[in-house]
Amino acid sequence: MATIKDVARHAEVSVTTVSHVVNGTRHVSAEGRERVEQAIRALGYVPSAIARSLKRNNTRTLGMLIPNSSNPYFAEIVHAVEDRAFGAGYNVILCNTNDEPHRQGSYLQVLAERRIDGLIVVSTGQDATLPTQLAGLQVPTVLVDREVEIDEQPGDLVETAHMQGGLLATQHLLALGHRRIACIHGPAGLRPSEQRIAGWRSALAAAGCEHGDALLWNGHFTSQGGHDAMQAMLAAHADAASAPPTAVFVCNDLMAMGALCAAHERGLRVPKSLSLVGFDDIELAAFTSPPLTTVAQPKLRIGALAVEMLLERIDGRRQAARQVMLQPELRVRASTAAPCADIPAPASSPSLAPAHE
Repeated sequence: MATIKDVARHAEVSVTTVSHVVNGTRHVSAEGRERVEQAIRALGYVPSAIARSLKRNNTRTLGMLIPNSSNPYFAEIVHAVEDRAFGAGYNVILCNTNDEPHRQGSYLQVLAERRIDGLIVVSTGQDATLPTQLAGLQVPTVLVDREVEIDEQPGDLVETAHMQGGLLATQHLLALGHRRIACIHGPAGLRPSEQRIAGWRSALAAAGCEHGDALLWNGHFTSQGGHDAMQAMLAAHADAASAPPTAVFVCNDLMAMGALCAAHERGLRVPKSLSLVGFDDIELAAFTSPPLTTVAQPKLRIGALAVEMLLERIDGRRQAARQVMLQPELRVRASTAAPCADIPAPASSPSLAPAHE
């Protein structure tokens, strides 16, 4: 592998001149720069990013932690982050924590060793060590989507008004005439999930409708979890004296897709027999059968704003912490309609245990 000394000998200039050309630290004549660049191409020289970062005191690199790379919602956020970062001359190192606190801590250590200039974090569930770890990095940090339970945020925050989104979804179903509306939620203790449930409860309470735990089911924010929760819900109500739900608010689109599949398997026609509303408005939501009514998070805005907030800190344009709450919007598609007067009972199938947690 060629070294900077090899480039200097090939170009017949000093090592210092090569360094100035590579790092852009001082003017070099056009003729000298051309010789250095030709030597770099001829020898295949690759400058050391670590060495350059030590000279410049920056790496032009941002780190990003996400909890689940298989969730299209996070993939769309990452896409927006990378687009804005690349436009600003920064690279992004992406780490998938798989919702595991230990893996999250390990990746934070790796990013610290890489001397990143800033960090974007979608945190992993409840991790009591995260605030201390972030403080130890001593780099500008933006939290996305999930707040950290400490007295003062270790950095900036950009998120959607999740409770408002739950309200929008449930109010839409109420306006259609539904009164028995179930909810399939994500992991217990995760703030976005809890806030969306709070929006569902608030809308039902205001309308004088039941909003107790008998209508609440856990789908773990996965397609399989949404499928299992819907199957369990339908099985439970098939054997119960109470009327089954005519609509379901599902707290993310992945779970809603699983729930939609389960409804089809049980012989229910959506939305004639059962209305469904999701949350996130991932790209695939418009291509389900039927297309999914959902609460849209402004994902492109979230990603771009997270990078903008980091650059403000990195460039010294702002010192005080900043928290931004973005508003969701309802996207009405074909998975919701007024309740049918004569809703058919779901096809029989093996009973499943309730998914309550």
